Order: sequence, then C-alpha cells, then structure tokens
Amino acid sequence: MLFPHARGAGQGRTTLLLDTAGDSLPRVTWLGYDAAAGPITGVTGGPAMPLLGEHAHGRFTRPHLRGHRRDGSSWSTRFALVGVDEADDRLTVRAVDEAAGLALLYELESVAGGGLRGRATVTNTGADEYLVDGLEVVLPLPDDHVELLDLTGRHERERTPQRHPLVDGLWLREGRGGRPGLDAATYVVAGTPGFSTTQGRVVGVHVGWSGNSVLRAERSAAEGATIGGGEHLLPGEVVLPAGASYSSPWVYVAASHEGLDGLAAAWHGFQRSLAAHPDHQPVVLNVWEAVYFDHDLDRLKEIADRAARVGVERFVLDDGWFHDRRDDTAGLGDWVVDEEVWPDGLDPLVEHVTGLGMEFGLWFEPEMVNPDSDLFREHPEWVLSAGDRLPLEHRHQQVLDLTRPEVVDHLFGRVDAVLAAHAISFVKWDHNRDLLEAGSGARAGAPAAREQTLAFYELLDRLRAAHPSVAWESCASGGGRVDLGVLERVQRIWTSDMTDALARQQIQRWTTQLVAPEYVGAHVSATRSHTTGRTLSLDFRCATALFGAFGIEWDLTEASDADLSCLAEWVERFKTYRPLLHSGRVVRPESSDPDVLLHGVVSEPLALVAHVQLDESAHNRGVWVRVPGLAGDATYSLTWEGPVADKATSMSVKPYDVGPTRGEPVTGAALARQGYWMPRMRPETVTLVRISRTSA
Repeated sequence: MLFPHARGAGQGRTTLLLDTAGDSLPRVTWLGYDAAAGPITGVTGGPAMPLLGEHAHGRFTRPHLRGHRRDGSSWSTRFALVGVDEADDRLTVRAVDEAAGLALLYELESVAGGGLRGRATVTNTGADEYLVDGLEVVLPLPDDHVELLDLTGRHERERTPQRHPLVDGLWLREGRGGRPGLDAATYVVAGTPGFSTTQGRVVGVHVGWSGNSVLRAERSAAEGATIGGGEHLLPGEVVLPAGASYSSPWVYVAASHEGLDGLAAAWHGFQRSLAAHPDHQPVVLNVWEAVYFDHDLDRLKEIADRAARVGVERFVLDDGWFHDRRDDTAGLGDWVVDEEVWPDGLDPLVEHVTGLGMEFGLWFEPEMVNPDSDLFREHPEWVLSAGDRLPLEHRHQQVLDLTRPEVVDHLFGRVDAVLAAHAISFVKWDHNRDLLEAGSGARAGAPAAREQTLAFYELLDRLRAAHPSVAWESCASGGGRVDLGVLERVQRIWTSDMTDALARQQIQRWTTQLVAPEYVGAHVSATRSHTTGRTLSLDFRCATALFGAFGIEWDLTEASDADLSCLAEWVERFKTYRPLLHSGRVVRPESSDPDVLLHGVVSEPLALVAHVQLDESAHNRGVWVRVPGLAGDATYSLTWEGPVADKATSMSVKPYDVGPTRGEPVTGAALARQGYWMPRMRPETVTLVRISRTSA
C-alpha cells in the first residue's frame, strides 16, 4: 500500500510504500518524495524494513524498542500485527506480543507542507513492571542517500553545519542537557552525493521534543540504511506498571528532490499550519544590549520615544526588573517588581510605551532560580538534583523541579499575577542552563528530565490559556531550545545571543533550514557589536535582520539622526515586504564564490533576493544568481531594492545592469537556468534585488 494514498493534483508529498501482507508488522519498501504525478509504479521486491526493527526477525542493528522487566524478561520482542487502519492522512498500526506482555501502537500522519510525522506507543499488558530504555521512529533510506548533514554549535555560534559520509555502523547524536541545547544536532539529513541547498534528493528527520533526544542513522553490511530519532531516556526514567503506556515524541520526516530548500519548504509549511503560528510579527525593540541591568525609567522612556520614531511596534524590557536583580547572581525566582528600582511599579513605563502606540513585552526565566533568592531560601528542596548534593551551578543558577505540582502552581501564580497587573502583550521566556543531574527530590533523586519537559509544556500551556492575547518567545541562552515541540506553543524564537550581523548570516541560514523565517528573531545591534567588537554598517545590519522576525537590540539614544532616519527606512522596508518574507518559500541559490552567500524568498508574483558579500573575493568574475520557483513562461523585471547609494557610487553599477538582458524583462525559466549577474562587492555588504512579475 502507498501512504498517503490520497493526494490532490500537484500536491507532492513525502511518501511510504508499505508491504502489509502477512501477520508481521508492515514493511517499508520505499521512502521518498512523490511529485503527485500519479500512483508510484515499478517499485517491487528488494530489501524491506519493518516499521519496528526487532532482533527476533534477524536484525542485528540497534532495536527500535529497547526495554525489559526487572527479572530480565521481555527484552526481545516479536510483535504480531493486529490491524492497519488508514483514514484521511493518518495511518495506524496495532500489534501485540503476548509472550512479552506488550502492545504497540504506531501512528503515521501526513502533515501540512508535505512531510510526515510518526510516533510509537508501547503499552504494558503484563502483570509486572516494564522498563522502557528507548523507543524510536526509524525508517529506511534509499540506497543512494550516502551523505549525512547535521549541526553542532556553542553559545553565540549555534547551528553550525557538519557533513560526513554514511558508512557501515551506527551514527548517533544524543542530547542529554534537558533541552535541545546550543550544540544540538537539530536535524539529520541524508542525501545523494553532493546534495546542496538546491540540488539532490534528501530525507530529513527532526525530533519535535524540547527535552533529551536521539537522532540516528545506521547501516550494516547485511542491510540497508535507516534514519530516525526519538527521546533519549535516562536510566529508569520510564517504568510502566500494568496497563500503563509510553509514547515517543513526534518524529518529523520529510523528503525532497530539490535539495535542502525543498526540505525546508516542507517543514515551514507545517509550521504555518499550526494554531499558534503568528499571523503578524511586529517589529521589536529589546533593551537588553542597550541597558543590561541598569534600569532607569527616564532613559528607557527616551529609548521608547526613539523606537516609536523609527516605527517599532513592540518594546521589550529584558532581565533586571524584579526583586533584588542588579546582576545575574541574585533574585532569579522572585517574580515581583523591584520596589527600589521601580518605586511606582512598571506602570509608568508600560503606559508610556503603550501611549506611543507600541506593545509592551517582558522577560521571564520561570524554570530557574538563583541560590541567592527568597524562593531558594524558602524552598531549597524545590531544585532538581540526583540526591542530597546540589548539581554544579551554572550562571549562578539551579533548575526548579517542575515535576512537583506545587512548583508549577507557584510559578503560574507569580507569572500570571504580573501579566494580569499590566498591559503586557509579549513574554520572552528564557532558559539559561542545561539540566545537570536532573533528578527529583520528590522521588529520591530519580531521573526527571522527561517529566520536567512535560511540566514545562503544562506550565506554558496554562499561561497561554490564561492570557490568550500574549505572544511568547522561546529563548535558551539564545538558541538552546529550538524544536517543533516548543514551536507548537510560541510565536517566536530568540535565534542566538550573537547579534553581530556577519556571524548571524550563517546562524540564520541554518536555523531556517528547520524554522520558518517569521519565527527567527533577528535584531539590528549597535554599530560596534557587543558580542564580537566588530564594526559593521547599518545597512548590512538591517539587511541581515530583514529576512527574519525583524527587531532592534541597540541603545537608540546613541544613534545619530542620520542613523535613525536610515533605520526608519529599513523598518518601513521590512513592513512592506513582511507579507512576502513571512509566507514565501526560502531559496538559497548556490554561489560560485565562497565569499558570497545568496538567499531570498519567492512567492508569486514577487521575490526578494540578497547577495551577501562576506569577505574579499579572490577574483573579479562576480556570480550568477539563479532563482528557482518562479513561473517559467512569465516575465519579470529586476530592480535594485537597496542600498542603492552604495551600488551606484562604490561599484559603479547602475540599476539597469541587473539581469541577463541588462534591464530587459526576463522569463522565470531564464532566471532559474541562467540567473542574473552580480559583480564583486565590497566586504560586509548586502545588496537586495526585487524581482516583480510583469506578465502572465
């Protein structure tokens, strides 16, 4: 059988071909992208992989379900098929292993955007406890998908790509920090040799979970390659009494025949179908790099005045507003307004900001606590720990044990009270340390990372329900909690604490491989970067932020009138192009020059494409920019969008130089095949080209 079998005309999807004959679990004979040209034919025989890989069927690779009973039994399963049901775009497989005392439910869904997601549930039907060590969703790879791509990173350098061949053996990436992490793999992509942003057949996997996770790819000398993922479980973390069940997180799988950009389009399409997806992403100003902990009402009002002048729509007060919070060593956990710094409360600032026509936002870090805080002194037992000792501090913080209902209730009450007392439209929710020795004292230090993640979801969901007009941002030391589990609940992520625009080019490029641009917080920082000390032009900083959720992280009282006017122009440009940027397809054309990045957004009848000159080119040949996704027979005009002044003066290039025919209309087919030529530009510049349809 083909899943999904119901496809509308022209609706390409990630597709599985399943062999459901016999009484064993269905076997996958093919996984790939179906362009919806009609039923797949000619796929017969050959190796097939059961939806659940088990040793009992002669597979010596890593089992997809790993577990046992306390007496050592039920460690090897052999499930028998009970039934397969397909309804709409959902496939449900039910199986049992009576000898092991287990039942299995395997769910696959075809989701918006053309991808799939799957999860597995194991239920203990026996009398004794069953310990789950791991349960993963794993699917076979085509035999020509022999290269892997995943990510690594660090604070202020998240999502750095790394590539390697797929070889025999097990490739495994485990996230053990209680959140995806700054070094998160984020996704694993397998593809045909040399796959790129625009070319090659690829399959990508992402685990939609905000806690510990596993990504895997495996090939043996006897069997084909597989790819998949799930939750990384700590020892003894899931113990099922009789009748209890464990479900893996949703694992997202997408295939593309158009390289990484096709894969990104699938994932972005899913996010744009979510109920929590932002319909409108306001221009933000966050005052963190402007004032840090030095909160002064008059200074903040002046920043707000200038923010309103340049067109900012949301003003965010970051860390430092609550009790005893003069630096990062104290106060965390005491969510009441500091009376010493704010003798009249937050109302004077909130009223000033909203009176200027802007929304007001506020920073919280609910899951953490400073040992130097009233909360910790009153409840030292409310922190995660594996026993009598406290975990090592990081950033002067410990982690509150959200698996205790009283902790969640306390946090809900404190955050709810602040939101209810003020006209707050936005919350930046931070999470500034990994979970180390994440055990719960309520259970003698037993591992609690999984329950902590579920409790975080519960707390956030309760607050969202209580304050439906508030928008939420996921931040975790920057980009440490970026996953589809949290994206089902928030309207924005803070991509990275790195605000240097040159460094941000690569960080944002690889973040948008998974995350749709409208979620990707991108801020214009000060002329001299607070994070690198590098000095970059205002045009370069603004053009970098343009392609995300545009914002500002800069003390505007230090900006000149000329800077404010230029910034206002870029804010207006963002507002003009916001509908395109936040709904169109991300394209990242290949560049023949390693010192040039090309990227843009396409949505008929318009496209906006950026030429990013990172450094000095080794030659004067320039590059050809090939733009996919436009109507082949239609014609388009190409014009400079900005910054035009730099174009005309520094490089002696005139607007009519754009395009294969020097300013004449050009077809979409020609733009995809030949493209338009761009000269070598000065380092650290971004040049924008607008492509507009001129004919049907």
